[in-house]
Amino acid sequence: MLSFISAKEAAEKWDISQRRVDILCSEKRIAGAMMVGNMWIIPSNADKPIDKRTIRYEKDKAVQLKPFVKWVGGKSQLVEELEKLLNENEETIYSKYCEPMVGGGALFFDMLSKYKFEQLYIGDSNSELINTYDVIKNNVESLIFRLNEMQMLYLPMDDNGRKYFYYSIRDKFNSIKLSKETSTEKASYFIFLNKTCFNGLYRVNRKGQFNVPMGAYKNPTICDEDNLRNVHKALQNVTIVCGDYNLSKDFVDKNTFVYFDPPYRPISDTSGFTSYNSGSFDDNEQIRLAEYFKQLCCVGAKVVLSNSDPKNVNPDDNFFDDLYQGYNIRRVEAVRAINSNGDSRGKIKELIIHN
Repeated sequence: MLSFISAKEAAEKWDISQRRVDILCSEKRIAGAMMVGNMWIIPSNADKPIDKRTIRYEKDKAVQLKPFVKWVGGKSQLVEELEKLLNENEETIYSKYCEPMVGGGALFFDMLSKYKFEQLYIGDSNSELINTYDVIKNNVESLIFRLNEMQMLYLPMDDNGRKYFYYSIRDKFNSIKLSKETSTEKASYFIFLNKTCFNGLYRVNRKGQFNVPMGAYKNPTICDEDNLRNVHKALQNVTIVCGDYNLSKDFVDKNTFVYFDPPYRPISDTSGFTSYNSGSFDDNEQIRLAEYFKQLCCVGAKVVLSNSDPKNVNPDDNFFDDLYQGYNIRRVEAVRAINSNGDSRGKIKELIIHN
């Protein structure tokens, strides 16, 4: 005998709102759904219908893009939670995407893989990272040639040979000034070092020199040709900016989905041991970012931000709860290194904040 569930139960099963289920039933898009009294009931074996709102974003032939670098604090674990916010408003379709602190771009590349936006903007204060995005966009074949050369040299080497090669590339990377003439060379060194250094860290000293030691990867993929070419094609419609996140101000309007992924506020004495660049993103910077977050909310954009949850170690630390009072603050689980030892990992709560 066919069994039924309520619209509320279907909403929980499919992870959408009950109002959305009611609309889908009224549009006759759920086979077998019927009205009983003043409520809809749905066959318990009914499949979740494809949401037309999402189809309006989707590409005709999606290519799954991946970040071209490993990045500490990357948001791969949070992508699904963040992506839900794109579709949470049933009446709104965002034509623009903006990520002013893009880093490795886990969410950005997921969005590029799945959705169509008329305009896209990414930025970052790390000039070497943004240079690499630019080179992939404008000169990918030369970059692939250089990476393949280094990969063919590096992989057959023994440990001593690899060590010499790694530190010679690190010295070159630090000694060569970034310019139009050196952009492709520096981008190739940037990716090589990222793929072969310890834990994929990007850390610099007070002089701004990359100082991460060599890692112990046996067979690192230094040159992922297919992904680099796919990223190259996807970046052609993307504005790439090096500098402060507030440079995105003129791009953002009410049709924009904005995501901020700042350097996380340290939750322990050792969790902030890496330096993304030669500057420091302290509590004053977190406050400045919150002020900009609120400015963009006033424009009418959908604004989302992730950060660490200080309550992991101090239940009385209300720094972000106070800073973003009046906005939606969700605590979600993620697996992170919990101190300077990359092998020491555990489940912790992280914050997703949005308007």
